[in-house]
Amino acid sequence: MSISEENEYWDTTFEQADFSGEKIVSKTFEGCKFLSCNFSEAAFNRCTFIDCEFSKCNLSMLRLEYSKFSDVVIRDSKVIGVDWTKVAWPRLVFSSPIKFYDCMINDSSFYGLSLQDFVLDSCVARNVDFRDGDFSNAQFSHSDLKGSVFYDTNLSGADFSHATDFDIDIFNNNLKKAKFDRFEAIRLLGCLEIELV
Repeated sequence: MSISEENEYWDTTFEQADFSGEKIVSKTFEGCKFLSCNFSEAAFNRCTFIDCEFSKCNLSMLRLEYSKFSDVVIRDSKVIGVDWTKVAWPRLVFSSPIKFYDCMINDSSFYGLSLQDFVLDSCVARNVDFRDGDFSNAQFSHSDLKGSVFYDTNLSGADFSHATDFDIDIFNNNLKKAKFDRFEAIRLLGCLEIELV
């Protein structure tokens, strides 16, 4: 199914559709599923996604211009090079409006965002910018965080169990009650300039 002149879609499934490079403007999707769709280098301009799921999609280099997300799940998808700071996030967030499972989200930016209970489970998230954000009680478990940047980030209560390759300065981030695997937690000592033997 393609996105036509309709402005609102409810409980619609889009499967193996190619929207690469397209500009999708002022559409509302509620309870919709996007399966194996290609949105690479597309743009969502002032669109709203409520209770939607993207599965096995290519969302790389997607432009998110003032669009809104609420209870959106992205699974087993490629979401490389996306600037999430362009989204119209709600002022009050009671649970994470977006959750990633088994995704590749390299080279993306969440700079300065307040996304408590954010979920990034079993993902490859290399060179992602989490600076100046509030990711308290977030879930980063089983994720590869090589090259990702955390600075002045609230990570209190965050779950990093089975996460790998993270570099988090314990002096410049809030890590109160955050969870780490015992052996991976040694990485947190990197900022102390000590030698482990």
